Amino acid sequence: MSYRTTPEETTKMPSGIPHIIGNEVAERFSFYGMKAILAVFLTEYLFLMDGASGKPVDKASSTELVHLFNMAFYLTPFIGALLADVFFGKYRVIMTLSLVYCAGHAALAFMGQFGNSNYWMFAGLLLIALGAGGIKPCVSAHVGDQFGPKNARLLSRIFNWFYFSINFGAFGSALLTPWLLKWYGPHWAFGVPGVLMAIATFVFWLGRHRFAHVPAGGIGFLKEAFGRDGLVAILKLTPVYLFVAIFWALFDQTGSTWIFQSQDMDRNFLGFEWLPSQLQSLNSVFVLLLIPIFSYMIYPWFEKFRPLTPMRKMGIGFVLMTAAFVLVSVIQVWIDGGDRPNIAWQIGAYALLTASEIMISIVALEFAYTQAPRKMKSFIMCFYLVAVALGNFLVVIVNHYIQVPSAADEQLERAIANLPADWQKDPRTVVLPGYDGETGTQDDFIRRLEKDAENPLVVPGQAKLNTIAGEIIAHATTSGHVFPDRKSGKAMVSKFKDDSGKLYRYVILNSNTVRIWGAGSDGKWNTKWDVGVIISKPEKERSKKASWLDRLHPEEDWLSKRHRQLKLTSSQVEGGDESYTQTTFSGGQPKLQGASYFWFFSALMGATALLFIPFAMVYRPKHYLQDETPGDPDP
Repeated sequence: MSYRTTPEETTKMPSGIPHIIGNEVAERFSFYGMKAILAVFLTEYLFLMDGASGKPVDKASSTELVHLFNMAFYLTPFIGALLADVFFGKYRVIMTLSLVYCAGHAALAFMGQFGNSNYWMFAGLLLIALGAGGIKPCVSAHVGDQFGPKNARLLSRIFNWFYFSINFGAFGSALLTPWLLKWYGPHWAFGVPGVLMAIATFVFWLGRHRFAHVPAGGIGFLKEAFGRDGLVAILKLTPVYLFVAIFWALFDQTGSTWIFQSQDMDRNFLGFEWLPSQLQSLNSVFVLLLIPIFSYMIYPWFEKFRPLTPMRKMGIGFVLMTAAFVLVSVIQVWIDGGDRPNIAWQIGAYALLTASEIMISIVALEFAYTQAPRKMKSFIMCFYLVAVALGNFLVVIVNHYIQVPSAADEQLERAIANLPADWQKDPRTVVLPGYDGETGTQDDFIRRLEKDAENPLVVPGQAKLNTIAGEIIAHATTSGHVFPDRKSGKAMVSKFKDDSGKLYRYVILNSNTVRIWGAGSDGKWNTKWDVGVIISKPEKERSKKASWLDRLHPEEDWLSKRHRQLKLTSSQVEGGDESYTQTTFSGGQPKLQGASYFWFFSALMGATALLFIPFAMVYRPKHYLQDETPGDPDP
């Protein structure tokens, strides 16, 4: 079937625009909805799914996986752009990859119904990265294709609506999907975004006869893209993109480490109890609020004193991002001290982060467009997205490096591999070799294997750890169920030494959790042989009046119901009117965590901002106008 290949001859809005806007709202809802809950799902839900590994994903590994997905998502636009501009055209690529996108959501929604849940999760994320990333450069370009000379004046208006639809979809999904995950579980939380993506695809298909279908350019596109002007533009923009990559390394952590931080905060704000993942919706709200403030107030005021070039805007943006991460670092210092700060502090960090986004992300996109020769504008936009991927790759590297494996888990995997296939029929106790590689010595690990039960690990020096934990719990019980502060806790555990002769260490993880650990049999810190115990007390639920929202969900949340179904138990020690949970571990604790993690990225962003200042002073950009004639350098 042949379609129209040129824009409508009209002075009004093209008839296909409502289909594009409707598609964008639903598609962004589906993507940001899935992304909003991914980090929490990995740490708290995945291991409970049928066919999963049966072991929770730690926060460092979860952060690594989230940013690995982000990296893949921002690399696949190259595939979509090449398929659209060289071979098939934008419409066909959008439709085909949208179906791939839907398949990815389906894989996540049906995860745990059959097969290995981990495999289904990775398959789903891979398909979504390919689908969502692949259509990213095509959709916005497809909008521009619908306008001709008679209605070109309306192009800026439609892109404003286009940007509004993105943030509207992101805001709604960031509020709804965490709520669905908590009360109805992963199938609904991943399924609803999948349904929205299917609706988005259907709405886009309905507009097929109203769209202008611009044909692909063929191999000639590649010759233009990699001509002399194109290569020079890429080389000149590369250092700018490297600076911007550091910005994205911090910005995208709102979907990972900022969520984990908010779990340890008082989330009651404005009479509403926020779920950790819901706070990401604030970014969309602040974008819509701050863009007109910057455009009509801040920028004009600044221009009275000095020309506000793109390079100067980005420089200010780097400083604002540094301030945002300094604030979350300070928040984490309070958490590490046993406090429970209100979420309003992190909302302030979101405001700084969004202001930084406006001055870097939006400005850098505009800057890249002006610096690219006319015939490779779209290609340069994809090249810009590589900077986002690089930033996420940096977070992947950091979180991969700081992870410490667990010697006990490694030994247990080997032991289970040597057991009979039907080993789960009979409970058994497994003795695992310690640092000396032999069993029957004092550094052995002991694990009880029993179906439908979570039995604690016994590590070298377990009796001593239990004694220390008992003293910490007793102190907390007599102190209104407040754990000892850093100084008092250190004094209490320093009376004991582990089997290697090292003093035990005491760390506050948050107001409800502390960690006690020793260097282990190898006598070295931060290795897989470290042993210790994590002590937790349950977070008290706030008493609140029943509201109409309580009628929309069951009395029991999905996690509680699932724990009950699986008959999961834990080692609990009674402390007055509280139950303290003890979890013994071997290794597995990250090298860089708490406030030190956030201070690391704050310092990295601060150094980036300082280095960008002299770079911006010597950089001489050139504007390529629509006739490809280089313009004068910016002042």
